[in-house]
Amino acid sequence: MEGNKLRLDKFLCELKVGTRSQVKKELKQGFVKVNGETVTEPERKVDVEKDQVVYKGRTLSYRKYAYYMLNKPAGVVSSTKDNTCLTVAELLKDTGCGGLFPVGRLDKDTEGLLIMTNDGSLAHRLLSPRKHVDKVYEAELEEELSKEAVKDLESGVDIGEDRPTLPAKVELLGGKRIRLTITEGKFHQVKRMMRAVRNGVVSLRRTSMGGLMLDESLRPGEYRELSEEEIAVLQKGGMP
Repeated sequence: MEGNKLRLDKFLCELKVGTRSQVKKELKQGFVKVNGETVTEPERKVDVEKDQVVYKGRTLSYRKYAYYMLNKPAGVVSSTKDNTCLTVAELLKDTGCGGLFPVGRLDKDTEGLLIMTNDGSLAHRLLSPRKHVDKVYEAELEEELSKEAVKDLESGVDIGEDRPTLPAKVELLGGKRIRLTITEGKFHQVKRMMRAVRNGVVSLRRTSMGGLMLDESLRPGEYRELSEEEIAVLQKGGMP
């Protein structure tokens, strides 16, 4: 890219309008306007910061990095591609932003906060085992947690790896419901921790990560862009 300029076909490809060949067909059919003018030439250069690009009536915005909060529903996989299941990337296909991926994974049956971005550096910091970024879950269990189980979870439990889990924070919410804060992101970690104290998870929902709280106004499957303040919270959450 020369300065802020990009070929129109590449611009459209990066915003997931289609493949290079598909984009050229869309251009030939007059579906793209630049600053109000219908443009059919794929080699046309656009200024990604100043030019207005409209595809089939929808204005496309090019940003180096984009950040979204998704309230992940159960039954959707935390991936960009899957041959059999709906993915979180497909839920955000209409954002106009290319290259979005989930920061970490939630199990298929787990709901709640999932950060979607194309900022690999931030994702790496938030997921690094050395950063100990807080992740908060609310869970309904098969049985009420005993005082002994709470003590074990807050000390660290054996989930079959080289070392016990790092100490967790447990809040009893009444009945079989708990709020659990962990600073690791091991595979099926919450479920394995509950098995370690002879219990099981009925339902699981993540409510916070790196200091970012789930927007409770978002229904499962809904998403929105993060505010500048929320992005700053994540940046701080991924700091040493």
